[in-house]
Amino acid sequence: MLTRRDSLRCLAALAELGLLSQFADARAQTAGQASPPRPPVFVHDLPNVTMEDWQVTVSEVVYEPGRIGTAHKHPGFVLAYVLEGAIVTKISGQGDEKTYTTGQMFYEQPGSTHEVSRNASQTQPARLLALIFAKRGLALTTPA
Repeated sequence: MLTRRDSLRCLAALAELGLLSQFADARAQTAGQASPPRPPVFVHDLPNVTMEDWQVTVSEVVYEPGRIGTAHKHPGFVLAYVLEGAIVTKISGQGDEKTYTTGQMFYEQPGSTHEVSRNASQTQPARLLALIFAKRGLALTTPA
């Protein structure tokens, strides 16, 4: 089980990824190369929930070439960061299918259905880091 301390460490590690890229930008500027400021990777409002008795579970999801996932739901909200490749997804209430590539994120609101989840490639693997925020003890994924 992931503790709150582990959750904070995970979030800190994600933030550190952003800091490392800023460090690289600062080194480039020191070397005389101008680098434009980097925008945030992702910004999205979060639901108005109390986090009492909640936990975050962080999992790496591997999409083999051509993998198609089944429609499913999560009990809370999800932040997903694409680590490698391209993933096609459709979340109920968020419009048409979208393709997310390495370095991009998407959000699943509470109560939504992850209608489409597939690797965009038939030949290359894809991976994402899923942060599932939900009340402790609930099943993290259920069929839709």
